[in-house]
This record gives sequence, C-alpha cells and structure tokens, in this order.
Amino acid sequence: MNIKLKNATYKQMLWIGMASITLFFAGLTSAVIVRSSESGWQAISMPKSFWLSTLAIILGSMLLIISKRIVKKGKNPSDLIFLTFVCGVIFAVCQFRGWSELVNQGKFFVGEGSSPASSFLYVITFAHLVHVIGGLISVFITFTKSVNLKYTKENYLGIELTSIYWHFLDILWIYLFAFLLYII
Repeated sequence: MNIKLKNATYKQMLWIGMASITLFFAGLTSAVIVRSSESGWQAISMPKSFWLSTLAIILGSMLLIISKRIVKKGKNPSDLIFLTFVCGVIFAVCQFRGWSELVNQGKFFVGEGSSPASSFLYVITFAHLVHVIGGLISVFITFTKSVNLKYTKENYLGIELTSIYWHFLDILWIYLFAFLLYII
C-alpha cells in the first residue's frame, strides 16, 4: 500500500472516531440542557481542580504543537512528548481531586446528596477522562517511538495523529468545561 494512501487512511479513521466521540458528548450535553429546564435542578460550584486540569490539557496541546515543529526540523521531540504525558497525568489527577471536592461539598453521583446536576457532572467528566486515558496511551506509545528514533522529518505520522487526537480532547474539554460552568 502506498505510504500517502496509508497515512490518509489512518487520518480518516481518526477523524471518524473523533466524530463519533463528538456525537456522544453532543447527546450528553443535550440531555443536560433538557433536564436542567425541569424541576429539581440544583446548581453546583465547579471544583477548583477542574480549572487546573484545564490548564494542564492546554499546556499538553501546546507541547505537542512544538513537538511537531521540532520533528519537522529533524530533531527528536521526545522530551516534549514526555512532558505532554505528564500534563495528561496531571489532568487525570485533577479530575479525581475535583470529584473529591464534589464529595466534600456533599455532591454525589448517586444516592443521598446526589442531584441530576451532580450526576451529569460526574458522567461527563468521567467519560472525558476515559478518552484522555486513551490519549495518554497514544502519547506514551508516541514517546516510546520517539525515544527509539522512529520519527524523522519525512515520517512523523504517529506524532501527527497523537497531536490531532490530543488537540481534539483539549477542544472538547474546553467546550465541556465552559458548558458545565454555564449550565451546572
């Protein structure tokens, strides 16, 4: 199979996957909009840790942009890719800390102290975290290949695909975070 065709196929598969993830979150946010207009909706203050996680995921995207530029110059971007992985781990830790803050506020996923708003907040942030874990796996594989000098200025598809997916997760989180700030 021709390399350009193979690369185009991988990119197309990634875009199809991201489109389906987008539809999944569109459904969740639509459900929030419908449910929030009904009785029993209780506002929740956004955990401070979610603000920090937002900075971490944005920084990870910026590091991948620089990584791609570096590899195009024929240099090895493994250090920056590793720092992107660290940013992703920080994002994940902040999500857990945010859930802990919610529990400390008496806001639970289910049971006494739960509400439709808190349940949706947990579901949406958990679903995004699951996708970030997929992104972390991709970043780790990309880092490993970079350390092993698998990428060149002519062949850096792995970095490009990982970057596209990470930027997608970044944009998705910014949308979800803003949405949750406004609705919840």
